[in-house]
Amino acid sequence: MSELRWNPLLEEWVITATHRQDRTFFPPPDYNPLAPTQPGGFPTEIPSASYEIVVFENKFPSLRQSPPDPAIAGSDLTPVRPARGICEVICYTPDAEAELATLPVQKVHELIYVWTDRFLELGARDFVKYVYIFENKGKEIGVTLSHPHGQIYAYPFVPPIPRRELDAAHRYYQSTGRDLIGDVLQQELEDGRRLVAQNEAFVAVVPFFARYPYEVQIFPRAVRPALSDFNADERAALARILKTVIEKYNNLWQRSLPYIMLMHQRPTDGTSADYAYYRFHIEFYPPYRTPDKLKYLAGSEAGAGVFINDTLAEVTAETLRNTPPYLI
Repeated sequence: MSELRWNPLLEEWVITATHRQDRTFFPPPDYNPLAPTQPGGFPTEIPSASYEIVVFENKFPSLRQSPPDPAIAGSDLTPVRPARGICEVICYTPDAEAELATLPVQKVHELIYVWTDRFLELGARDFVKYVYIFENKGKEIGVTLSHPHGQIYAYPFVPPIPRRELDAAHRYYQSTGRDLIGDVLQQELEDGRRLVAQNEAFVAVVPFFARYPYEVQIFPRAVRPALSDFNADERAALARILKTVIEKYNNLWQRSLPYIMLMHQRPTDGTSADYAYYRFHIEFYPPYRTPDKLKYLAGSEAGAGVFINDTLAEVTAETLRNTPPYLI
């Protein structure tokens, strides 16, 4: 069962998806549901003996193209809607021991084309208002399948955090005539202390307002509201800086670092807005603040929405900047 329930206190939708209690949880070593199906072997989610990159619908989706009717009736105060949408899984490679940081940059480049294709294809559906691409990496994040993969949620609404960003950027544009993310990026470039890596088209920083100790955001130098707005050279540059950042994460403490990687871009709501005031960007949230201490979301973060960062962005940025590989 899955449905959307409205929270009138926060003015946002909550997805109720009870069937996800039964999703695969750390399967035995001899069964990897995201590996290719081998001849004579037990069938997996991928009915092919090999693949380059594969995309398929999640077996335990939070959103469905044809959702069931809600289990409970809503009210004017707390309406309920069917949880219509699409949840996809992207497997980066058939190699179960790999991860984005260990794959060649060409593979990351190919993955960007796949992300772009899915953004365009899913965003063209009339019921999809926002295409959210992300990767949960590591058991500390709650990952239950270690095979290298990411996910895409095609929401029937614009989620609250991207909505807040879009609204802030729009207000800033109306009052100044400039794009907010562009001015944030310019400030980071002029200051220099929080830079992590940069190339001809992208800049990676620990932002001035970082909420996580080793948070990194990747911004495009040009106004590009979505993945589909990048040209071939920019996609290649994005692959290089993305590979650089995740290699730095692994080299930081000489181990595979868990993280949430997510992409914020323009909605696909069919409005006439051109979103020239907004820029696509990638955000990384690693859960560790030291090699052996997690950054927990406790009372202030979870209940009040006020993050407490135990580190200085200038210090963590310098540490990451001086961590190999180097890309300038």
